[in-house]
Amino acid sequence: MSDEVYVLEAVRTPVGRYGKGLAEVRPDDLAAHTIRALLDRVPGLDPARIHDVLFGDANGAGEDNRNVARMATLLAGLPTSVAGATVNRLCGSGLEAVIEASRIVQTGDGDLVLAGGVESMSRAPWVLPKPGRAYPRGHETLHSTTLGWRMVNPEMPPEWTISLGESAELLADKYGIGRAEQDAFAVRSHQRAAAAWEQGLFEDEVVPVPGTDLTRDEGVRADTSEEALGKLNPAFRPDGTVTAGNSSPLNDGSAAVLLGSRAAADEVGAEPLARVVSRGVAAVDPDVFGIGPVRAARTALRRAGIGWGDLTAVELNEAFASQSLACLAEWPELDPEIVNQRGGAIALGHPLGASGARILTSLAHQLRRAGGGWGLAAICIGVGQGLAVVLHA
Repeated sequence: MSDEVYVLEAVRTPVGRYGKGLAEVRPDDLAAHTIRALLDRVPGLDPARIHDVLFGDANGAGEDNRNVARMATLLAGLPTSVAGATVNRLCGSGLEAVIEASRIVQTGDGDLVLAGGVESMSRAPWVLPKPGRAYPRGHETLHSTTLGWRMVNPEMPPEWTISLGESAELLADKYGIGRAEQDAFAVRSHQRAAAAWEQGLFEDEVVPVPGTDLTRDEGVRADTSEEALGKLNPAFRPDGTVTAGNSSPLNDGSAAVLLGSRAAADEVGAEPLARVVSRGVAAVDPDVFGIGPVRAARTALRRAGIGWGDLTAVELNEAFASQSLACLAEWPELDPEIVNQRGGAIALGHPLGASGARILTSLAHQLRRAGGGWGLAAICIGVGQGLAVVLHA
């Protein structure tokens, strides 16, 4: 059994806007590209040494069907002897894949595991349920699989199946988070992301996708302002505070992370980016899913034996500004200035199944750039869950 698990390498694609820069790329090809790009960075690694490939994927209803992790492994040209499994914890799927991979290494079941996540919200299909009886004469309904609830079980309490945006409105109400505060948070995300790109701070982690012109995260708006965002109409309530401008957009993207033991790192000649120290999972009522990271992060910190003041960097996935601000309100000991120092999902994007692996990738590279320290990656999850991972470099 290995007591320590290391992030040996981590890469991600630029994040594409819905219907834009990556929309022509199949999700299995997106995942295969990140796998190939990651392996190119570890030339001493024989791909046949990889014990397993775990990829997160939230929808899985289209070209990402049929176990996209296995499909991507084959498309990437790895030996057929390398296994693959797809995991689904909705928005947390990519981080769940990393967590499961870290446990494989820690228990000694395998000393090299490749994890990650992928999502093409642009290419998510409409689905048509089979009718209750043959030859129906009435109309049938196509359901979009891009985002949110569909084909809801009638036994599910209706207050739990509200839209994600309405849930964000509930948190704004509960925590007294106004429109101006949300818009200011969103502007900060864009400004920080734009500055990071201009300073070359994403160059170590981003691997452009062949056959596309996209080299940067497509949703970053360097010129946005609180005044501009203030002109947008509420998206979910006529008198609400949540808008398209202070919410994460619909996106496409992929990320991949190689995890291994210290002995495996030495064998393949990889200098670890960071060590996976602890993990946390939590669940809350589905209608307030956005505060799912609160207890998950506390659990991960406790298991790591550290406090909020020990952290150098935090990556908190920004599903909505109100959701992120609600989490920060529950973490008064955390310095908000170290959260999403290079921007968050409102600017960079939120390709569901990839986002958890994306924030962990960014965190690992950021800790290396900082010369070491403690880092926390945390993400909220639809239907009321949260995940968190502590890294140390």
